[in-house]
Amino acid sequence: MLERLIFVACAGVFSCAAAAYPDKPIRLVVPSGAGGITDILARLLAKDLSASLGQQVYVDNKPGAGGIVGSQSVATAPPDGYTLLMAFPSHVVNPTLYPKLPYDSVKSFAPVAMVSKVSPVLVARPDLPASSTRELIDYARKNPGRVNYATVGTGSLGHLASELLNQMAGTKMTHVPYKGAPQALTATMAGEVDIYMVSSPSNVVEPYRAGKLKVLGVSQGERLLLLPEVPPLSDTLPGFEVFGWNGILAPAGTPAQIVNTLNREINRILGSAEFLQILRNEGATPAPLSPEQFSKQIAADIGRWGKVLKDANIKPLNY
Repeated sequence: MLERLIFVACAGVFSCAAAAYPDKPIRLVVPSGAGGITDILARLLAKDLSASLGQQVYVDNKPGAGGIVGSQSVATAPPDGYTLLMAFPSHVVNPTLYPKLPYDSVKSFAPVAMVSKVSPVLVARPDLPASSTRELIDYARKNPGRVNYATVGTGSLGHLASELLNQMAGTKMTHVPYKGAPQALTATMAGEVDIYMVSSPSNVVEPYRAGKLKVLGVSQGERLLLLPEVPPLSDTLPGFEVFGWNGILAPAGTPAQIVNTLNREINRILGSAEFLQILRNEGATPAPLSPEQFSKQIAADIGRWGKVLKDANIKPLNY
């Protein structure tokens, strides 16, 4: 009788593992370098999850190839809940930008929870003869090809947002990629480029207050707490809305019980005062979703940004 009960209770390896989960440390892979918003949020989340789950959750930075290196390490990990991925927007861009990925951005992962959303901010060089989104559009239309915009590279969130702006406004602004966000922001302040869609709003507050930048608009549909005087771009371009997100993914096949446990704990943490304050400081907001809702968001974003890339005639890259 006892043997039968044990068999029923542990009908599969994963059901037993899920029942005891977690009973060892959990690795949270961040597919980018240390110090950025994704890394900062991952470390805060890891600290709180460690306390909540009773096992250490530690961050493992694996940067490279627009998030592909770190993502692949999770896609090929055992689906037991002990290897997780802190994904960012490149996850939904890479399927179009890199057609020969070493994994499937949808089928290789189990969505666990979205963590946060952040609105890019459109800034301009201080002497640009435009001080609003409407004035920028008018100026760019009168000077096709002469207005240029900075990004941190092809397929970055700022690149996509800027191309969407081009498409919706009927402008022809020119892409100028830089190696990183500090270089792009510095180039805009120095007047080397005209505008820059900054992915981290907190980075623009100080230079904006000092008069080193103009801030023309925010890409979400409402004003930011960090920049309450700056209107949304959608006031000028109805329907324009862009946000970046961070979220937790697990390898495909991870038991639903483990996914639901993680989702419940992460969503609880998102409501904590400490986490909320850090998000506000970065110009971000919490984004608690169910695994099913997060899955739909990923699928929608892959379709949306794939269309923007194709409409902009941005050629696929080789991994």
